Amino acid sequence: MIPERLAALRHEMEKRGIAIYVVPTADFHESEYVGEHFKARKYITGFTGSAGTAVITLKEAGLWTDGRYFVQAARQLEGTTVALYRMGEEGVPTVDEYIEQTLKEGETIGFDGRVVNGRWGEKLKGIAEKKNGKLYVEEDLIDLIWEDRPPMSKEPVWILDEKYSGRSTADKLAAVREEMEKKGADVHLLSSLYDIAWLLNVRGNDISYVPVVLSFLSLTKDSCIWFLQEEVLDHKIKAYLSENGIITRPYSEFYNYVKTLENKTILLNKAVVNTRICNSIPKSAAIMDAEDPTEVMKAVKNPVEVKNIRDAHVKDAVAMCKFMYWLKKNVGKIPMTEISISDYLAGLRAEQEGFLDLSFDTICGYADHGAIVHYAATPESDVPVKPCSFLLVDSGGHYLEGTTDITRTFALGPVTEEMKADYTRVCRSNLNLANARFLYGCTGMNLDAIARLPFWEAGLDYKHGTGHGVGYVLNVHEGPNSFRYKGTAERPGGMVLEEGMVTTDEPGIYLEGKYGIRLENELVCRKGEKNEYGQFMYFENLTYVPFDLDAINPDLMTETERGYLNAFHAKVYQVVSPYLAGDERAWLKQATREV
Repeated sequence: MIPERLAALRHEMEKRGIAIYVVPTADFHESEYVGEHFKARKYITGFTGSAGTAVITLKEAGLWTDGRYFVQAARQLEGTTVALYRMGEEGVPTVDEYIEQTLKEGETIGFDGRVVNGRWGEKLKGIAEKKNGKLYVEEDLIDLIWEDRPPMSKEPVWILDEKYSGRSTADKLAAVREEMEKKGADVHLLSSLYDIAWLLNVRGNDISYVPVVLSFLSLTKDSCIWFLQEEVLDHKIKAYLSENGIITRPYSEFYNYVKTLENKTILLNKAVVNTRICNSIPKSAAIMDAEDPTEVMKAVKNPVEVKNIRDAHVKDAVAMCKFMYWLKKNVGKIPMTEISISDYLAGLRAEQEGFLDLSFDTICGYADHGAIVHYAATPESDVPVKPCSFLLVDSGGHYLEGTTDITRTFALGPVTEEMKADYTRVCRSNLNLANARFLYGCTGMNLDAIARLPFWEAGLDYKHGTGHGVGYVLNVHEGPNSFRYKGTAERPGGMVLEEGMVTTDEPGIYLEGKYGIRLENELVCRKGEKNEYGQFMYFENLTYVPFDLDAINPDLMTETERGYLNAFHAKVYQVVSPYLAGDERAWLKQATREV
């Protein structure tokens, strides 16, 4: 199937004189996860992971993906003629390096200009021009060959009430306009679906598990225009928008609107805004390429949001503890598979008041499947779960009060000393980071080593960041805050951790062919004492579900680490036990015992 699709694409490339065609994992808004309509990279390679880029030449095809997906991609690309390029591995060229090495004099690079951001589009243009070549970006070649392509999503829009958002739309618009004035911008073009949803206090369902609305936004000193598929609006939403001075226009009109911005100073983020939009801006306009002001605003949760998020995590902890009790009690006694377990957990979450949806596709990996960092069970890969080895479950939910993301790894039967040593190492890592005290001004780069030290001291590591920001009833992976020892192009030194930022703490160990272990909590940054040395900061843990003491060897922990674990478990029991009764509460008491 994939070789036939590649042949059809190459036929279209040859007709247009395109030597290299690039297919990223993207929609028109640089979203991390995309709706079914936008899964062109999956269509042309067969790889289903959430991150990766396909590069197709007339003779070769390659897929670039990161360490989370090496095992999965290797399996899914078998027999497709698509080669796997393991990003970050020694000797593996980047996508841009490969394109530059492969492109011959005078040749053309092609891609759909709506799914490549402006910054990357400029880099690819530079590569083509070095070889006296050019770009072909006005057409989506995948669309020409994808006969049964799903339509774009058009889900209803709903308002996130101020008792949940903690801040009015009018206040948010005023704050962004203030930033525009400081920068001297006449117009702000916003393309990020997460930022638009946050700014307007609206939510939708145009991407699975990500409650956003396919749209663009233009903001000036005295106007706010929201470009969207207007048929998704009801009378209540229209009245709400009118009250806030927001007018709407059709989604597809945004590109023509941009062409009218003659002689304007335009604030936009080329790392998000797509190439076709950037190419549509008049030559007379001045582009101010900078981070969207909303990015940091929404990352710093306000006091109402923080209180709500705590409430959401209590609900989530009740569901997770009920799940852990059920799993431990029934494994080996009733039939279970990865999918049936995921479904059971989803049902427990759905019972909680204010539950909206899962926050991502549950990762439920038994035994060796747990070593696939972002494994998602399918009917083809689903396996029975037995009373032995480890089960890794990474899951979360959207509630009206916030978004959760938690990973627990469970011992389903007897575990070896090696397995206990690995589990204990991951637990130590998680606890040490959660209990860090640091001076204001530190970034996630400064703190990442605290989590990795138990790994590094043993010559080990994990091929993913230690943690990411979490949106408020938005994307579960939110920037700019994170824990990672490598910077990004936008922030080489990382993002300063501000009070109110919520970041995950999720170290892991993955042994291909054996098992995976990951333990993840969410942490909110708080202000501690202020003295002659400066403002000290600390983390408040938001996630209250036990670590599996059946898999921990306390002898491998320091006295301080045992203290952290016991204090955490005491808090878990205090928070969750009032919502449990009978056998469940008795089980929780035992699951949170002191070691």
